[in-house]
Amino acid sequence: MPTESLIDFERLDLSRPVAGHRELDRYRDQRGRFRMLDGILSEDAETKVVVGFKDIRADDWWAPDHIPGRPLFPGALMVECAAQLAAYDYIKRNGRSGDGKFVGFGGLDNTRFRGLVVPDCRLVFAARVVRERSSIFLYHAQGFVDEKLVFEADVRGVVV
Repeated sequence: MPTESLIDFERLDLSRPVAGHRELDRYRDQRGRFRMLDGILSEDAETKVVVGFKDIRADDWWAPDHIPGRPLFPGALMVECAAQLAAYDYIKRNGRSGDGKFVGFGGLDNTRFRGLVVPDCRLVFAARVVRERSSIFLYHAQGFVDEKLVFEADVRGVVV
């Protein structure tokens, strides 16, 4: 059975981010090479879906070594992108920025890689709240290239 997309691509403008690195950095602790998200495209409080993106480039730090001569964006980094998107949304919506707590990776379920991600492309991620408490949350996340589903997982986060 096909997975239902969290994104309505006909209504989403992929060229107009609503937040970039400066805004993201207010809600994430990762820096340098582990700033995995490049921007936010949409935040919908009603549906609890947030959409972000990472531009995958042939000159990215991982590209020369993750399959030399045929770079493939690593699945582990797709997971990290999805986790950062979920954490960003959780922290922002729950007013956790600057409270001295760190939101860490708590686990992964129902993970599937459904397509290759090769440079140069935009990898668009969507994450929807499934369950949340004061110290733990679960989001269903999906990743798309050219509107094709290439990744999905249920991502858990914990406040430590």
